[in-house]
Amino acid sequence: MKIEHVSLYTRDLARARAFYETYFDGIAGALYHNPKTGLQTYFLSFADGARLELMTRPELAETAEGMRVGWAHLAFSTGSREQVDGLTARLRADGYSVVSGPRVTGDGYYESCVLDPDGNTVEITV
Repeated sequence: MKIEHVSLYTRDLARARAFYETYFDGIAGALYHNPKTGLQTYFLSFADGARLELMTRPELAETAEGMRVGWAHLAFSTGSREQVDGLTARLRADGYSVVSGPRVTGDGYYESCVLDPDGNTVEITV
């Protein structure tokens, strides 16, 4: 069994799509739009076959900041410490918030964590 895809609501579909395409090499499929509900989505595919569905809809509500029950982060493996360092530096230079690292964590991961345009944590690992 495998995870087929993970979905993520965003306030700005184009901005989120550009973020995951630019920094994580996602390839977006065609825009889906349901005119009855206003739902719009893109599926982004990644090199290992994983997919991320970005979704938005007109009535999308604000959510509380900080820790909450639910998904904690999305992690991408780069393949090397140098790539973790380079991508983290690139995101920082482009104005994204780096919330931790790069560092070795207590459980042995070499990682950094950044926030996507909607404030979701994205973990960058080896």
